[in-house]
Amino acid sequence: MAEAPSSDGAEDKKESRTKKIIKLVLHILFHILLIAYFIWITIVFVRFDKNGSECNEPEKDDTTAQPTAQTKADENTEVKTTAVSGVTTTTTTTEAPSKETVWRPHILCELNWCIGYGFFVIMFVTFYLFWIYYWLFKPYVGQKLYDDKIEPVIDKWLIFSRKTVISIIMLVIVILLVGAYLGFECRDDVKKLIGISGPVLFLLLGFAISKKRSAIPWRIVVHGLLGQLILGILCIRLQVGRDIFNCAGEKVSRFLRFTDYGARFVYGDRICDEYVFAFAILAVIFFFSVATSILYYLGAMQFFLGAFGFLLQSTVGTTVCESVNACGNVFLGMSESPLMVRPYIELLTNSELHCICTSGFATVAGTVLGAYISFGASPAYLITASVMAAPGGLAIAKLFYPETEESKTKADNIQLERSTDKSLMDAISTGAANALMIVLGIVSNIIAFLALIYFFNAVTEWCFELAGRNGVTFTYLLTLIFIPVVFVMGVPTYDCENIARVVAEKTFINEFVGYRSLGELIVGNKIDERSAGIATFALCGFANPGSLGIIIASLSAMAPSRRSDIANVAVRALVAGTVVSFISASFAGILIQESELKQLGQKFLYIMDVDDVSVGQYMYNV
Repeated sequence: MAEAPSSDGAEDKKESRTKKIIKLVLHILFHILLIAYFIWITIVFVRFDKNGSECNEPEKDDTTAQPTAQTKADENTEVKTTAVSGVTTTTTTTEAPSKETVWRPHILCELNWCIGYGFFVIMFVTFYLFWIYYWLFKPYVGQKLYDDKIEPVIDKWLIFSRKTVISIIMLVIVILLVGAYLGFECRDDVKKLIGISGPVLFLLLGFAISKKRSAIPWRIVVHGLLGQLILGILCIRLQVGRDIFNCAGEKVSRFLRFTDYGARFVYGDRICDEYVFAFAILAVIFFFSVATSILYYLGAMQFFLGAFGFLLQSTVGTTVCESVNACGNVFLGMSESPLMVRPYIELLTNSELHCICTSGFATVAGTVLGAYISFGASPAYLITASVMAAPGGLAIAKLFYPETEESKTKADNIQLERSTDKSLMDAISTGAANALMIVLGIVSNIIAFLALIYFFNAVTEWCFELAGRNGVTFTYLLTLIFIPVVFVMGVPTYDCENIARVVAEKTFINEFVGYRSLGELIVGNKIDERSAGIATFALCGFANPGSLGIIIASLSAMAPSRRSDIANVAVRALVAGTVVSFISASFAGILIQESELKQLGQKFLYIMDVDDVSVGQYMYNV
């Protein structure tokens, strides 16, 4: 008897067609609601009374502007009445005086490109530009235009710029242009003038210990360092760039502060107010890890990393895997970013593996950004340092370990790794679980390395006491090593010892300890604003012994057959990543203006437990 034809295929097609119709309807509905909302808030903004009381600061009454001391005491005194077993107990508590409330105009009083109506306009226009490109331009025009016109031009440029003579000419031109700009910038400031020597000496160091000096691709080195400097000028020196990155830093800071609600619910107010590091500070890693996992699941992270990676590949000249990984390290950690190119790690050359390790050491993960911010570091400067490190890391990586093999990964055979999560809730759960391992790794490393450092301090101090010298510790000896290093970065001589100690702590323990010590130095008024600004950039990197073990373990898990190669290049990459941070610090010391440095110092003082206001309470109230 003949079997009836199976209807599974027809049912699958019907189900697939139904899903497409549902997605199309939801897509159209989303656009209708978004455009309707944009029209609505536009009408509200236009009709809003910008001359009303909500937009004009009320005049202060002298009789109420300065309350007496008794009035202040009464305002800060709270009477609590509780009844236990029929007995009424009255408890009087006196709270610390709160900071004066600053009057702010309504959000609709002006366009405001950062937080007001103007910011929504930017988001709206940017979204539809990407939407038009992705759904209309790219499938029908963009791909053909790229294949026929853009790609041949890029290939010709890369071939032309690889010639040794052209590279030397470009190097000379760049040195002259950069020297002229920096010389003009530093003509009236000897401290800045000293900072110019930093990048030069670091480049000479890289050349001296290069794996193969005759194979150094000077085009990549020049383009990468030039990109690092240009990004520094755009982000630090130009007003537009400063406004953009200050706004971005404020958005990131505000976003990460929502962590405090979850932390206080789980740990309680006391632990958060007392600033317990493992709970009040590292809790932000959970939140940001979840946010990153969601973006990864939705494909947004792959889209932006692919776009920025293509930009770096076209301008600097590195391979696709190197460029995508470098961009990923601006947002992700050194163990998460290589996941974007995980299928190709087995195929990478030793130079490409070294480049991936260097990019990881030269930047910090967005998951720990909130922890540094809570120490008082400027969000804008932290973001700027990570962005500058992307091209700088590629340049220094190729200087330390030039490519001598043929890359097996090309632009036409690379596909960014997709998320393995099955649903949005699965992505959230995965992000939270991954964050737990990151937090445990940070805590265990800090405990272990601090214990080792203090043990070495005790042994070193004992040895020198036997020799008749008191007060000489292991930390002090490490500080002496970094004094000339921070001096060539532009740190004034009177602050070199303190900043060298902070950099030594970052290099041999980790950046958490370094940022904490930096905050204490600023609170104690032991260093000036310029030294604090340079140190903020110098500490912004994962180059430390703990991270060395993490990156070897994570990359080896992705490519077990390459474990020996990864271990061989990781130590050299650790030094290269450190150099990248130091070059960024040198550029920052030249470019940052005095007014911005003073604002940075004030931010540290405001956050770092000054005037009996704890960091945790500040983070909760903002």
